[in-house]
Amino acid sequence: MTQDIERVLFSPQQLHETVHKLGEKISADYAGKNLLLVSVLKGAVVFMTDLMREITIPCSIDFMAVHSYSGTQSTGEVQILKDLGMPIEGYDVLIVEDILDSGRTLHYIMNLLRSRHPSSIRICTLFDKPSGRKADVTADYVGMLVPDAFIVGYGLDYNEKYRNLPYIGVLKSEIYGG
Repeated sequence: MTQDIERVLFSPQQLHETVHKLGEKISADYAGKNLLLVSVLKGAVVFMTDLMREITIPCSIDFMAVHSYSGTQSTGEVQILKDLGMPIEGYDVLIVEDILDSGRTLHYIMNLLRSRHPSSIRICTLFDKPSGRKADVTADYVGMLVPDAFIVGYGLDYNEKYRNLPYIGVLKSEIYGG
């Protein structure tokens, strides 16, 4: 797998430090609130697992699985493959996402979850790629900005591969035909 990586963008240590800082900020901001972390599967599961261990206040978790990509491109259509397993009314929902790129998926999820009447709803993304934005979505918590490159590792994949890399790397363009 490592032979497919052009360069390492963020080391495991950089990822740990960023997630720790996000956990501290979220813990302070949500103190005394009814926090529900909602992970968007599959990519965000590694980030969510580490993030919830850095949050020092009580919180609940749930998961959604959506599909909106084909290869390296967003299709523009979002399909819910797995919905939340609990009602969210009265919760302060924090959507935990791996990367905010086009924003189409998060725009769809935000509208869907708003209709379920949570007390509040915000977004935490580990990576923000503003150059790819197609929908009017901004994250409330951002770990790191990323360049216009195809990144993998730490949960992010290309065709279900590379998720288990402990770092974030830029995938060689010849791998995905870019």
